[in-house]
Amino acid sequence: MRKVLIVGLTIMLVTFSSFAQRKEVIYVNANSGEDGAAGSQAAPLKTLTEAAKRVNKLVGKGSIKVLLSEGTYGLAETAAFNPVQWKFSNQDRLEIRAEILPDSSVWEPNKMPIIVSTMPFKIERDDKKIITGGSNYGILIENSHTTIQGLRILGEPVHEKPRAGVLVRNYPIVWEGKNLSDLRVTQCLFLGNQFALPNHLGILANGKQLEVDHCVFYGVKDAVVMWNSPAEQSSMHHNLVLNSYGAAVWTWSTTPDFKFYNNVLSGINVFWVLEKEAKNSYQIQNSLLVGYNELVNQGGGPQDFGTPSDPKKLVYKSDFVVQKSGGLAIEEDQTSRFYLQLKPGTLGTSYGAGLFYKSSHEK
Repeated sequence: MRKVLIVGLTIMLVTFSSFAQRKEVIYVNANSGEDGAAGSQAAPLKTLTEAAKRVNKLVGKGSIKVLLSEGTYGLAETAAFNPVQWKFSNQDRLEIRAEILPDSSVWEPNKMPIIVSTMPFKIERDDKKIITGGSNYGILIENSHTTIQGLRILGEPVHEKPRAGVLVRNYPIVWEGKNLSDLRVTQCLFLGNQFALPNHLGILANGKQLEVDHCVFYGVKDAVVMWNSPAEQSSMHHNLVLNSYGAAVWTWSTTPDFKFYNNVLSGINVFWVLEKEAKNSYQIQNSLLVGYNELVNQGGGPQDFGTPSDPKKLVYKSDFVVQKSGGLAIEEDQTSRFYLQLKPGTLGTSYGAGLFYKSSHEK
């Protein structure tokens, strides 16, 4: 009887400890870490992929933070976060973020952890078994209630169009799964080069309550695509999108409550792509678009950007300033706090778009 009681108490204690509110922190350092280490601040891991594997093994509920030190994190395989035995909430989240964030007084652009994919591509074929391209995922999020913050996210050094009809593409952040809600991507710099380091699509999202704010998309083909499941209660605000050779916004699955405000865009091929049927209209508030080829299209996919659509599908007032041609003053001094952002005091800075939560005049 005594043994049975002891066993019962032990099970109860294990169960309670597993599901009591917890705060887990995993440290990652590309320069000094080891993937066999404990993942503590004194003994950090080396790769983001190993951090994902550690997260996926955890059992319980509460918050989990994955903190990345400055350095370059090469992804030889997808960093897939899928902690099925852990329960998150709006307040207790999975956070994948830099140790030092942009609004810190000691932050500098060179302190941003750099994420770059180096993995093979999954070959894709059509119905006739002809190769049409390849794709891979950098960071894959398969759960709700997640924040990605303060990272510098590159594409992959690859020849994006090896021949006609074939497209090779890297998706740096993918949110994919069933009935997902609440992903926030904030204060991240998405950086690409069409010829040397193509960044095909910054964020591919499949879920509701997507929030993308205070990010910079520089030289990226497409910034954000909302795909498959209805993107209810979603928003993009205070983002800076520059030199996009694709389309800045794809609202393929987005509901009309989508909020788009305080964004600044320049050098854009196609500003907005609607779903094939173009049933929905979207409101734009307090934003600036300077220099573009097409304002709004519908349809399209990885190989194209659809066909011109009714411009009245974008609903806006005079607080959305649209100029067909022109450009903005971008800071190219790598030592500047505003590197690859708007130069303080120039056109567009009044919208507060960019990496900082505080406006530029407060710096």
